[in-house]
Amino acid sequence: MPKTYAPSARAALVQLMLEDRVIPNVELLKEYKIELGRDDRDALNEDGLIETTKEGRRLVHRITEEGVAWCMNDLSEGEAPTRMGPLARVHAAVLRRVLRFLKDHGLFGEAIRADVDLEELIRQVYLELGDGYQDWVRLAKIRPRLAAGRDEVDETLLRMVKGGDTHLVPSSNRKVLTAEDHEAAIRIGGEDKHLMAIEES
Repeated sequence: MPKTYAPSARAALVQLMLEDRVIPNVELLKEYKIELGRDDRDALNEDGLIETTKEGRRLVHRITEEGVAWCMNDLSEGEAPTRMGPLARVHAAVLRRVLRFLKDHGLFGEAIRADVDLEELIRQVYLELGDGYQDWVRLAKIRPRLAAGRDEVDETLLRMVKGGDTHLVPSSNRKVLTAEDHEAAIRIGGEDKHLMAIEES
């Protein structure tokens, strides 16, 4: 049985796994009504289940592979919260059976992330990293936040460009490009593009 944490910490872990992206602390509270307090946050970081960093003044969280493994065990083997009513407790029991089946057949990861839309995620990450629409954001900052293969990301970026509201351009100052910038660039028309901007629809 996996190590147990407070309900809020467990909820934060599962939400981070479902979203499969970096989530600001303020978004956890505002969008998902999950309050990840300092003690819970420190415990999850110390145990290697999440990585919390600062982006400007904001705290952001990313689940680790160890955190995903913990969630899989907790969802299929963990005990339900003691204050659950009878219907919620039965639902939890059904969920554990379904998840054990998916886990045994190697379908767990595919099932929980089946509804993740990569284009939507790219747009979300772009807005989180930049100063709003039409701001230029480095692909080197965007790619690490996407839990997807390079080919899949490139195909999605090209589709977004064809849609007309997304623009990819090379950096005007090649001297400031880092190894990460070169690695993250997408090659279009024989030219490496390092920056992305999205217009507001």
